[in-house]
Amino acid sequence: MTTSVVLVDDHELIRNGLAGAFTRDADFTVVGQAGTVADGLAVAGSVQPDVIVIDLQLPDGSGLDLVRSVRKERKDVGLVVLTMYAGDEQIFAAMDAGASAFVGKDAPSTEVVAAARHAAVSPLSFTCAGLPEAMMRRMSSSNPRLSDRERQVLDLLAEGLGVAAIAGKLYISESTAKTHIAKVYEKLGAANRAQALVSAMRMGLIDASAPPH
Repeated sequence: MTTSVVLVDDHELIRNGLAGAFTRDADFTVVGQAGTVADGLAVAGSVQPDVIVIDLQLPDGSGLDLVRSVRKERKDVGLVVLTMYAGDEQIFAAMDAGASAFVGKDAPSTEVVAAARHAAVSPLSFTCAGLPEAMMRRMSSSNPRLSDRERQVLDLLAEGLGVAAIAGKLYISESTAKTHIAKVYEKLGAANRAQALVSAMRMGLIDASAPPH
């Protein structure tokens, strides 16, 4: 008996690459593919796979929505989250949602297959290559402490808003908005928006469902 796999990713090229990797392994059979949360739920409900590999970012929502929905119905299915955004917050969000494994898209396909193998055998135990380091960072609390206002500013920066738009959203002057932005940059050790968002992602300060633009 082979392990049945469903692939959920909105990029056909990635799905085809994963399908090829699983097809080359005699232990697996790809039984379905989907590009959205809705289609993923439909396919998973129809074929009842042993493992589902799910992209974190999908056109109609977060892959974690799919993880939660499937896990609520089935405790025996392996759920592997695959993502471009592999920060600490994304790792913990996947674990909390009920995923079996978390793999970055920069990892080799063999690592995705290995994660699927783990997920099939131990669907309720979570594995991630970066988990030990993420746990240590969380326990050490070494990340910069942003005030509530600075967190709001960071979230708006991640949404792509400029100074004027941030000021309007928070009902503050543009001068005050610039001051908050400068403070966020300083605490994150960044010289500009791009550097700040990269640092925030690495530190897990940006929500998994809202990756930086």
